[in-house]
Amino acid sequence: MTSNPVSEECVLCSAKSSPADEKVYVLFRGSHCFVMLNLFPYNNGHLMIVPHDHVSTLNKLDEAALREVFELASKCEKILTKAYSPQGFNIGMNIGKCAGAGIQEHIHLHIIPRWHGDTNFMSVVAETRVIPEDIEATYKKLKPLF
Repeated sequence: MTSNPVSEECVLCSAKSSPADEKVYVLFRGSHCFVMLNLFPYNNGHLMIVPHDHVSTLNKLDEAALREVFELASKCEKILTKAYSPQGFNIGMNIGKCAGAGIQEHIHLHIIPRWHGDTNFMSVVAETRVIPEDIEATYKKLKPLF
């Protein structure tokens, strides 16, 4: 599939083209997508699956990229279960500004481990995030599992 022109400011395209995975927190690179840590996580292990193509909606991805997004979602669920033993997951995409997309022009799938009583509500009621694990520690924990 032909992708849209890439904005110089697209942080996801910058991560895709970076030669230093550890500096941009890319955990895995597939044929059509890559997996990276979210720089502003809701919980430990908050991952994003990012298609290589710079597109804004699912219907602009080709079949192979769509398949790889969801194959990687399954793989990420297994890896996060092994690493963190979460009690559940939020898995989803925000497509378009009104749906909450922070990066509207480059679609990506969030995978967020969840636990009963986790502090996710803090973002809503106190504009604060409570993450007990440093992002570098998360990267070092997850990278070998991919």
